[in-house]
Amino acid sequence: MGLKWHKRVLQNPETIAAIATAPGQGGIGVVRLSGRDLAKFGQALLGFMPPARYARYTPFLDSKGAIIDHGIALYFPAPNSYTGEDVLELQGHGGIAVTRILLNRCIELGARLAQPGEFTQRAFLNGKLDLAQAESVADLIAATTEQAARSAVRSLEGDFSAAIHAVVSMLIELRAYIEAMIDFPEEGDVPLSGQHFIREKLEAVQSQLTHIQTLARQGSILREGAHIVLVGPPNAGKSSLLNCLAGEEVALVSDIPGTTRDAIREVLQINGVPLHVIDTAGIRQTDDSIELMGITRTRQNMAKADLVLVLIDESNPVHLEASFIAENLMMGRPVIFVHNKIDLTGEKCWVEEREAGVHIYLSAKTGQGVDELKEIMLSHVGWHQEDGVFMARARHLKAIGEALENVREAMHSKLLELQAESLRQAQRALNQITGEFVADDLLGEIFGKFCIGK
Repeated sequence: MGLKWHKRVLQNPETIAAIATAPGQGGIGVVRLSGRDLAKFGQALLGFMPPARYARYTPFLDSKGAIIDHGIALYFPAPNSYTGEDVLELQGHGGIAVTRILLNRCIELGARLAQPGEFTQRAFLNGKLDLAQAESVADLIAATTEQAARSAVRSLEGDFSAAIHAVVSMLIELRAYIEAMIDFPEEGDVPLSGQHFIREKLEAVQSQLTHIQTLARQGSILREGAHIVLVGPPNAGKSSLLNCLAGEEVALVSDIPGTTRDAIREVLQINGVPLHVIDTAGIRQTDDSIELMGITRTRQNMAKADLVLVLIDESNPVHLEASFIAENLMMGRPVIFVHNKIDLTGEKCWVEEREAGVHIYLSAKTGQGVDELKEIMLSHVGWHQEDGVFMARARHLKAIGEALENVREAMHSKLLELQAESLRQAQRALNQITGEFVADDLLGEIFGKFCIGK
């Protein structure tokens, strides 16, 4: 069954309402309405309709004219509003009960409770945002680091979309040229000048797409973070290293082997990049059933990791078991070998590139060498500081990858018809990013992950 492709249009929308602030107590609670002709809501809730874009302090009224709360009423007439429709915002006190009473009053007057992300979905359908910008709204709300927030704002401002549109324009220009040559052949063969022109344009498109892909991958790391697993024998210093990376005591440190029996997860920020670090149970021969369960989970976490840190107690060479290291390498995951406890051996911090991977000598107890480890970790998960990074999702990377593959197919093809079709497919893939063409079920998946009221 084929995909049904969405046309950006919203006809006869119902008025929707939702609490737009986070649940719980706070200084301000906002109830937002969006729809057509909100005059009846303004009259019933306030006794009047506020002038456009003018903050008015006023009582909010129930069905009997009794005061629910006092607050600020703001009215944004279409199309100059967030959703592109008439929007009325009621900003009152941030209590749980009072905002719920106010929302129920809006529903009583005929509004429907908004679905998750429905306000932003209407903004997309009404042409106020493209799909990449709409997704960046949720990314900005969910951002856990300053770097991620700045990248989300960059996407919301349209930087990502502008880059995609620029490449699409290049594709359209080249498609028009190729299709003109197909429709109006001079001698049946492509003249040499035409071949050079097509080749130069294809190389330019490939270069631009590759640059966008690089920035998008960096944005994906900012959005998703990277999963890093600490593994090694008991007492190698995994928990101490986690505490050192986190800058606080998040894991129990003990000289007793097997203290960490289950995974301890901590989200860290290194240079603005979120890293999900998992301190796992030490791998060793044991008959303890609970400890064995922890070791099994360690192996499961390793299989899903973006990076594995193998901790080695440099003060106890017995822990450097070849079979253990071989096991990690066979998993096909990037590995950093961390030789810990150099404070006991008297060594200095140093880094060595070996055939099997990077080896770093440090002390989790004193912190010596930990900054160097952080830089190596970021490099191994694919992060490098670059200007212009914008927030990107897995579907964006997939679409860019498909477009690049289609451009490469066009470069290797000798037939104009095949080149034109490859470029059409590349354009279609990129248009999915901004929403010119997008599957209906994908819209539901995207906006369904938003919070209610946004």
